[in-house]
Amino acid sequence: MLLHRSGTHYRVKIKDGPLVSRHRPSVDVLFRSVANSADKNALGIILTGMGTDGAKGLLEIRNAGSKTLGQNDASCVVYGMPKEAYKLGAVEKEIPLDDIANHIMSFVNN
Repeated sequence: MLLHRSGTHYRVKIKDGPLVSRHRPSVDVLFRSVANSADKNALGIILTGMGTDGAKGLLEIRNAGSKTLGQNDASCVVYGMPKEAYKLGAVEKEIPLDDIANHIMSFVNN
């Protein structure tokens, strides 16, 4: 899954590609396309999951100037993906699952 920008619009495309981080679809691939297409206009969020997929891509989103969040350990079923992203410095702020919707709304309204 890839995000592409076309003028002032964003489009999501589904593409059959190779395994990345042992996954297809890969969160890293999606997040990398967000970093390249949306620059500072995105909000990257990584939720509960096993492994490292998404950590490097979330760091690319943060390095592009966007805000990034990670689900905190206490509210995760599996604190694998958010933990790896946090260790890389990709997560600006860790928050409980119940607070994510409020953060999204604050981002959209600003």
